[in-house]
Amino acid sequence: MNIAEIQRLLAHRYPFLLVDKVLDYEVGKTLTAVKNITINEPFFQGHFPHYPVMPGVLIMEALAQATGLLGFKTMDQSSQEDSLYLFVGIDNARFKRQVVPGDVLTLEVELIKRKRTIWKFDCKALVDGELAASATIMCAASTKPE
Repeated sequence: MNIAEIQRLLAHRYPFLLVDKVLDYEVGKTLTAVKNITINEPFFQGHFPHYPVMPGVLIMEALAQATGLLGFKTMDQSSQEDSLYLFVGIDNARFKRQVVPGDVLTLEVELIKRKRTIWKFDCKALVDGELAASATIMCAASTKPE
């Protein structure tokens, strides 16, 4: 999936779109995506000016966006239609490695279960095969309010 399809599926835009491309996916099961980390990211101006580190919450957001891509592909919809896909919970978040400019963050998400509108995913963020962060993320599909 290239950036054009990602933007068709997700409502996020710069500077908050945190997925650059999708390497592989299997509808209803898994998705692997990447985020290229560059010094030009706006958050590095303040986090931290003399030691740039990607904020952990943005790593979690990148993973949540990857779950959104898998969710929309599974539902065969996009956020541009009448659907919204909201981050509703996170469990067991762990940070194992700092993510810095020059890193390629690989986002791996696996659908654990889906019950009505609630989706639960096992998520990992890796750099060069090394675990940077992990979490169980829950999202909910809903209809956009009028």
